[in-house]
Amino acid sequence: MDIDLPFIWAGIIAFAVLVYVVLDGFDLGVGMLFAVEPEEENRSLMMNSVAPVWDGNETWLVLGGGGLFAVFPLAYATVLPALYVPIIAMLLALVFRGVAFEYRWRTRRWKAVWDMAFFGGSLVAALMQGIALGALVQGIEVEGRAYAGGWWDWLTPFSVLTGAAVAIGYALLGATWLVMKTEGGMHDRMRARAKLLGIATLALIGLVSLWTPFQEPLYFERWFAWPTAIFSFAVPALVAALAWALFAGLAGGRDRAPFLASLGLFGLCFAGIGISFYPFIVPPYLTIAETAAPESSLWFTLVGFLVLMPLILAYTAYAYYVFRGKLNPDEGYH
Repeated sequence: MDIDLPFIWAGIIAFAVLVYVVLDGFDLGVGMLFAVEPEEENRSLMMNSVAPVWDGNETWLVLGGGGLFAVFPLAYATVLPALYVPIIAMLLALVFRGVAFEYRWRTRRWKAVWDMAFFGGSLVAALMQGIALGALVQGIEVEGRAYAGGWWDWLTPFSVLTGAAVAIGYALLGATWLVMKTEGGMHDRMRARAKLLGIATLALIGLVSLWTPFQEPLYFERWFAWPTAIFSFAVPALVAALAWALFAGLAGGRDRAPFLASLGLFGLCFAGIGISFYPFIVPPYLTIAETAAPESSLWFTLVGFLVLMPLILAYTAYAYYVFRGKLNPDEGYH
């Protein structure tokens, strides 16, 4: 039986990226909501809600990026030059954000600076991730198996829209996470903010979805040709069901349902992008098979992945299990 290793690895990397988006998305969202919470005690509570898990969440970003470099080197060498600016900006933002976790607890004079670093790092990282996604969706100019576009090709109205959509969506994840983790006044404020962010997220999903098929003829055909058109008709129904679960959960006083519904919206959007792209990894020029490393390299890295992945999953699950439930304001990172 033939095993399609490039396809398997494409699925592994897609899984790693999705896990990163849904896990690191909510803690970036918490960082963005930092700016609208004026009380120091509540800001500390917000940071404590993600402090035990934020660095573990970013493991999945390393796995996705490292996996792309190891098993799809041509795709890596093509995509990186096209997205140098947003990727470097994202990494620098994550650095400032990570340092803020440590420094803001150990200073009074500069606490406002590190609060701004936490907020600004979260916002810039979210925007740059969305802009990079939009630039990839709209297509990267390739000639002779190398990037042939310009320095600023990534910056377009469509990529800015996707950047805004990802940032607002992350803020929704952050708000619903805090609904699940907090009590009292903050819980009520985040529930109200989640309703507004939910409306904005759904509106931006609609705009991006309407615009995407016109970025490439491939997408238009994939969305409206049989049998993949089934997905195009199913998506609005699934989005409506998740939107109902989100707002019903928020209105009904449930804590977990809004967060799970928000995660579902991201998963659904991710699935739509995957269906639009396949079998391309750098649309519309390079396919998964064309950019894959030699079979021996794919086997070697797959063995390493099969060893490491259970450990990563076990660590992640254990961390969330240990720090489950509502936060105690008297305990925390400090």
